[in-house]
Amino acid sequence: METALTRLVGVRHPIVQTGMGWVAGPRLVSAVADAGALGILASATMTLDQLRDAVREVRSRTGAPFGVNLRADAGDAGDRVRILLEEGVRVASFALAPSRELITRLKEAGVVVIPSVGARRHAEKVAAWGADAVIVQGGEGGGHTGEVATSVLLPQVVDAVRIPVVAAGGFFDGRGLVAALAYGAAGVAMGTRFLLTSDSTVPDAVKARYLAATVRDVTVTRAVDGLPHRMLRTDLVDALERSGRARSLARAVREAAGFRRLSGLTWRRLIRDGLALRRGKELSWSQVLLAANTPMLLKSAMVDGRTDLGVMAAGQVAGVIDDLPSCAELVERTMAQAAKTIGALQAGGASMRA
Repeated sequence: METALTRLVGVRHPIVQTGMGWVAGPRLVSAVADAGALGILASATMTLDQLRDAVREVRSRTGAPFGVNLRADAGDAGDRVRILLEEGVRVASFALAPSRELITRLKEAGVVVIPSVGARRHAEKVAAWGADAVIVQGGEGGGHTGEVATSVLLPQVVDAVRIPVVAAGGFFDGRGLVAALAYGAAGVAMGTRFLLTSDSTVPDAVKARYLAATVRDVTVTRAVDGLPHRMLRTDLVDALERSGRARSLARAVREAAGFRRLSGLTWRRLIRDGLALRRGKELSWSQVLLAANTPMLLKSAMVDGRTDLGVMAAGQVAGVIDDLPSCAELVERTMAQAAKTIGALQAGGASMRA
């Protein structure tokens, strides 16, 4: 299926695997790329050396195009961009809108720039700055999310910009892909669906927890870092929501210390990254610390398998997913279902015309 997205990034299918911290590593990304979709390597939880090694490992596993996700507000964003350019990465995606200067630097080097946004005005801004495409995530999406449903946000953005729009938030099968195309999108991005594959390195016990979840078990909370965060409801989430300010601050300091040791960041840098998220928002100091080290909370579940100590970011689709296909199987059946759905719609239209 050829769309503006497939032509832009050189993949066979209009499907993107999002850059999920601790989840979107070389094994998952290369499996997605080999399946003909666009895999995105998550770099925010990697050191600079780890990022370079991960890019090289993906390239050793596949010759297909792939991308790297960056945090535009990170203090070392410029260094990470330099690595992408040196290693010849084809696509750069961003969790937050990159600056005009960063977009220009990447585009001049021939890199396709695809920021993720949650509002029409943000899409208009990055499009005016030269972004090649945009991923639009509705409120159904996992992790940090907004309040506007994909079915409302997507057509707004499609009508507002003249670059390819990729729909995210609530997609997990071929019917959703067809629906997104009908709205005018050039493809869909899926996170939770790719997390729940056999190629994902997330521990089996954690995957089982996701598979057992119902739609009602997926919640949005501000207790983790002061921002709306969609995840599975766990004992930790309940504890954070019940904690007083002193207890929350103590927990935040412990978590921040752990992430600082793991990442090699200084306290000064850790606080600066937290303040970047705090800008324009009313966050307590405990939330600032948690905002800076949320990756550590994710690692506890996604890498260590400690769902009691970590958070489990999840789109609402976690409540309707019940299997663990390989990435190849997932992409193949998604495209087959999309083709079947389009065929049924065409047949229905012909029947009505007759």
